[in-house]
Amino acid sequence: MDVLYFAWVRERIGLPKERIDSDAATVADLVDELRAREDRYAAAFADLTALRVAVDQQLSDFDAPLSGVREVAFFPPMTGG
Repeated sequence: MDVLYFAWVRERIGLPKERIDSDAATVADLVDELRAREDRYAAAFADLTALRVAVDQQLSDFDAPLSGVREVAFFPPMTGG
């Protein structure tokens, strides 16, 4: 699946996107896999309350299933102004 990173998440990880082969059942499981990769991922995913996730371009929760998913995107909450 493609994993996309936006705003400060992209800055901490150092990539805008990457292709990942994962057996993760949920977004939370994917996050656990990413955190275990390197310190930069651990830093980006240290506080999940500061992140939002979209699965196949639909706003989702971290317990969303990943079966058949093509794209997961991580980004900070949007604010209006």
